[in-house]
Amino acid sequence: MSDLRPVIGLEVHAQLLTQTKIFCGCSTRFGLAPNTNTCPVCLGLPGVLPVLNRQAVEFGLRLGLAIHSRINALSAFARKNYFYPDLPKGYQITQYEHPLCQGGYVEIDAAGEKRCIDLERIHLEEDAGKSVHDPQGGTSAIDFNRAGIPLLEIVSRPEIEDPDQAVTFLKELRLLLVYLGICDGNMEEGSLRCDANVSLARPGQEGPGTRTELKNMNSFSHIRKALAYEIQRQRGVLEAGQAVISETRLWDEARGVTAALRGKEEGRDYRYFPEPDLPELLIETAWIEAASRALPELPREKRRRFQDDYGLSPAQAGLLTQTPAIGAYYETCVALFDRPREIGRWVANHVLRVLKEQTGGIEDLRVSPEMLVDLLRRMEAGEVSSRGAREVFDEMALSARGAEEIIRERGLTQIRDEGQIRDVVRAIIEEHPREVAAYRSGKTPVLQFLVGQVMHASRGAADPGMTQIIMKEMLDS
Repeated sequence: MSDLRPVIGLEVHAQLLTQTKIFCGCSTRFGLAPNTNTCPVCLGLPGVLPVLNRQAVEFGLRLGLAIHSRINALSAFARKNYFYPDLPKGYQITQYEHPLCQGGYVEIDAAGEKRCIDLERIHLEEDAGKSVHDPQGGTSAIDFNRAGIPLLEIVSRPEIEDPDQAVTFLKELRLLLVYLGICDGNMEEGSLRCDANVSLARPGQEGPGTRTELKNMNSFSHIRKALAYEIQRQRGVLEAGQAVISETRLWDEARGVTAALRGKEEGRDYRYFPEPDLPELLIETAWIEAASRALPELPREKRRRFQDDYGLSPAQAGLLTQTPAIGAYYETCVALFDRPREIGRWVANHVLRVLKEQTGGIEDLRVSPEMLVDLLRRMEAGEVSSRGAREVFDEMALSARGAEEIIRERGLTQIRDEGQIRDVVRAIIEEHPREVAAYRSGKTPVLQFLVGQVMHASRGAADPGMTQIIMKEMLDS
């Protein structure tokens, strides 16, 4: 049954960067001691009343406008009833029949082509608490700090075709959320979570087949592997003449498999009904217009501008816009030194490399835009070679010292004196008689090896252009 077509739909939960929870004044700060950030409202104690957080609504409007959704003038909250130990009220306040936003799309680059992944809806809801399991002791505890944290649930239509496309969509959506300033996108801390609905469709079949829901995927790598496994598992079930069971399955990273958790609930199982303690939410036109004016430049627009204005490749533009702060760092450098392509190469190759090795973001980098530009100016002026500049940059990133001090301390001032370079070239020729003979017998690529030896002997200080000219001249004489 190789003609079976995967059908994937995603449900993404984005924790909003509000200061307080969605229906009470408790802080949303992460990492506090268990059960210290709660109140009668988020614990669902009898007699309390929820009050909607206005900023959570504004954040939802931003995303809806950014992805071309229809903002519903009137939306409403409902109670989603189910029992789970970390759900203190026995129901979740969410939006059901009347969500904040409907429709819209996220544009992605899939296999070199632009494609729009359509969305069903965006709605607001509260988060549940967190169950903490001790497999060795056989006990479980509940931390209610997360109960009441505001979430946006973003539901895609079931039209994603493969795991790679799903991950591309999620990365682009995450980038949008970060650029909009409404979610930090941290999957490890749970502020961005994803469930997936997976099924296989036969040729000519409209819509998905029997679907399973996948949970417990907290990284892009896990999502890709879980989707790929589940597609193959369902294919094997159907090829064996059996039926796929509608169920919820967990991704087991240790074993690399999905495992059945429970039967899949349907909407009717949750007994939705209107939330009696919250009025309908009226979104006036002026509120939408204000949210639209507050939208920043979005990732796709910025990537396109970086290519058009600075002559960067699509790959470079993608690297330099992966966070708003990296893009701002790059543009600050360009404003100081009009060498956009050279700066682009340095930020993409060296700044981002150092960021991977360090903790924190680019705002914690010890090399300011002014310091990087000073180094590049010195390299362009011939004061330090490109190889020496890389050594200087690495030291700057460790010590926060300026380029001039490091160049002087390490003796990295570029050698442009012809006599000095000739002395080093002569020594290298004497040390490598076999390579010299190979060059003179016609194996001209050996020249680059010998030039490299000069650069190594001079610790990258010899002017590479002069070195190549002198080396060729002395070898040919």
